[in-house]
Amino acid sequence: MKNAFVTIMFIVAMAVITASAYAGEYRLGSGDSLAINVWGEPDLTVQAAIRPDGVITMPGVGEVNAAEKTPSELQKVLVDKLKALVRNPIVTVTVLTFRNNSVVVHGQGVEPKVVPLDGRTTLLQLLSSIAPGNTADLKNAYVMRKDKKIVEGFEQLFLRGDTSGDIVLEPGDRVFIPYREDRFVFVLGAVQAPQAIPFYEGATILEVILQAGGFGKYADENDTVIVRKVGGKVSTIKVKGEDLIKRGDLEQNVGLVAGDYVIVREGLF
Repeated sequence: MKNAFVTIMFIVAMAVITASAYAGEYRLGSGDSLAINVWGEPDLTVQAAIRPDGVITMPGVGEVNAAEKTPSELQKVLVDKLKALVRNPIVTVTVLTFRNNSVVVHGQGVEPKVVPLDGRTTLLQLLSSIAPGNTADLKNAYVMRKDKKIVEGFEQLFLRGDTSGDIVLEPGDRVFIPYREDRFVFVLGAVQAPQAIPFYEGATILEVILQAGGFGKYADENDTVIVRKVGGKVSTIKVKGEDLIKRGDLEQNVGLVAGDYVIVREGLF
């Protein structure tokens, strides 16, 4: 009798430990595989996969909604449902395989990918693993959780080592890292090869147009503009490209700043 009591207490303790290990850290999702053990009831002890609709099927209970619950929450639901069949049911829920345990990394400043979470993973650990480069705009990056931004700006964390803004990621989080425009000049429109050109001090409009292959066949060379954003305000600088290239009017050779857009418009033909 004493041994049976000790065994029951051990199973109850393991149930609490198994469930609480995930509480607040992992919510079940479609594709997860579960081991559900009902002590002393082998016919009710099963392995179940969560279907795409978020439901599992269990003997004697039928369909149970498992998605978006923690293992401990699902355990409580199963205990309540099994009371009609078993006196004082003792239930453990263990996640065997994780299919929903990942975050999405996207944005033009980084290689888009789905990153599995290997246990407890912080934002800093994730950034260290994906190693965003110079084109990543960490200042305007953010973490989205259930359609709400929970962290904005990664510079202090990743570049300056300020871990006060670090968070533990949860399955389903989306990490967005945009392109860092202030490191490039963008040459668009009627040029031979529209492209983003790495900015360097002293860059001029003539140099970047030549790097983009020169004016295209249908370019209206004198209808060239520089679009520049300063302090949240957008300004436009008109440039007569034909006068610059064909007549040597160096007054048209405007110096550029990082983030400028050089747009060559097409003429009527």
